[in-house]
Amino acid sequence: MRLHIVCRLGHSMRSKLTSSDLRILIEAARGVRKCDTVIRGGFILNVFTGEITREDVGIAVGRIAVVSAGDIEADCVVDAEGLILIPGLIDSHMHLESSMLTPAEFTRAALPTGTTTVIIDPHEIANVGGIDAVREMIEAARGLPLRFYFMAPPCVPASALDVSGAKLSAEDIAGLTNLPNVLGIAEVMDMRAVLEADDGMLEKLSRTWGKVIDGHTPGLSGRDLQAYIAAGISSDHESTNAWEGLEKLRAGMYLMIRGGSAAYDLDSLARLVNPQTINRCLLVTDDLQPTDIETRGHMNYLLGKMVRNGIAGAQAVRMATINAAQRFKLDGVGAIAPGFIADIVAVEDLRDFKAEFVISGGQLAAMDGEITVPLRSHTFSDHLTDTVHLPDLTANDLAIPSRGGPAQVIGAIEGQLITRRLLLQPSSLGEKVVSDTKRDILKIVVIERHGKSGSIGRGLVKGFGLRSGAIASSVAHDSHNVVAIGTNDADILHAIEHVGRMKGGLVVIAEGMVMADLPLPIGGLISELSAPSAANRLRKLEEAAHNLGCSMEHPFGTLSFMCLSVIPELKLTAAGLVDVARSEIVPLFPEERKQIKRSAAG
Repeated sequence: MRLHIVCRLGHSMRSKLTSSDLRILIEAARGVRKCDTVIRGGFILNVFTGEITREDVGIAVGRIAVVSAGDIEADCVVDAEGLILIPGLIDSHMHLESSMLTPAEFTRAALPTGTTTVIIDPHEIANVGGIDAVREMIEAARGLPLRFYFMAPPCVPASALDVSGAKLSAEDIAGLTNLPNVLGIAEVMDMRAVLEADDGMLEKLSRTWGKVIDGHTPGLSGRDLQAYIAAGISSDHESTNAWEGLEKLRAGMYLMIRGGSAAYDLDSLARLVNPQTINRCLLVTDDLQPTDIETRGHMNYLLGKMVRNGIAGAQAVRMATINAAQRFKLDGVGAIAPGFIADIVAVEDLRDFKAEFVISGGQLAAMDGEITVPLRSHTFSDHLTDTVHLPDLTANDLAIPSRGGPAQVIGAIEGQLITRRLLLQPSSLGEKVVSDTKRDILKIVVIERHGKSGSIGRGLVKGFGLRSGAIASSVAHDSHNVVAIGTNDADILHAIEHVGRMKGGLVVIAEGMVMADLPLPIGGLISELSAPSAANRLRKLEEAAHNLGCSMEHPFGTLSFMCLSVIPELKLTAAGLVDVARSEIVPLFPEERKQIKRSAAG
């Protein structure tokens, strides 16, 4: 490491500049007074022009006072000889809950990689604990060196086809958008509610008109897409192919190019980035697990992937800095220029973007992959640590009666949130449907865990490859009931019960024995462990699942999306099997629907 600091870095950024701060900033820029800090010897990436120039950076009161090739005097000197300085990286759309980390531990994991700002959609924790849970997450993120902004989640629950722990009203949403760190409206997941002009959805959109509104439009096209955008929704992160992404760009949307753990669309969409479209393109992680953050990084990894897809490094950086700042109206973030917040990342090259050091708000916040500042902790309330209330269950409660004929089977796809609707003949033993490991058709169940209905959804899934045992999780988008798949009812039941004993979490069971687990007691979604410990436990879970035959790289990430009733084609919730295109609960055996129709006609 070549970084040399001759003193402790100076002032951290003020949340609001006073007249005295402005005087200091102006005088430091003019050279009338010393800067607090100067970074010398580096090359500056200018996100406005794409140029890379050899200049020094003077910092005062946590902001950039001057960028100049001339002498800048300062009390503290950082020698960045030969390094390239880029703005702190911004993740424009992510769910903190998917990292399974508290805000402090996420900061510990992500800030050393160069991420200095994240824009959080907290709809996961909102589905569990409502508006109070959102407010507590905002409080837990306060005062950390990584800057957290939030979006108010309008679809809690995601649809009427599941049983969530809470609901957010139009009044709740409007109230959240008035909080200082809330930038606008999070992804509008319930497309049908928008297209059918549902009164509740229209009230949410109209009461927050003029705010930034994020979208969620998997597969939406034509006049329906136009109608959705006309409602004021201006971004999307669900495009999975270039044609879909191009249609949204042509219609004026911001294209959020996703590189997450369970859904990875970057390679398919990178070809859309060109000089004409780049201003409307952003990079996002959406859902990234702690193992991936630990092994590959965060936003820096997505930058490297863009470069490997043929995008120039300087252009890729724009997608994770100034583009994001302008889209979300974040003044003073996203560039190394006078007056901007001093969020600066030093890298050796614009290919892999490994951060040598990270300055956040004028402070040296990370160096050589380690945090260098103290992190504020937060003690979570009982409201968020006692959220798993399962009904008493027996193996008989999980049984699926055999109806004869083919069944609708969820076709899980590695690296995708969408599923296929398969029509397959299930295996039966006596009068009950059983898992068929030879054909990889496994039983899947969803148990309501918020202490409301105690309802159970039962179905079949193909694609996980388990040959024995079961896996279960209290992370089940977006209502976050307990979801389990397995090869036999006994192990499925043991897995569900173990999740309940942990007050939420992930588990792998084989022959009634716990092979690996990860407690997630905060909302049934977030660990109390450190970032390295959580990543290690998740790695052991995945290894245990692989040892039982699971073929998916991230089985728990994919499992969690088998319940999301707003992403096509077929999903399972605690209310039952969901045909997403029809937006309705459907029978497992299609023949039952025909029988119902014949009975009604007769």
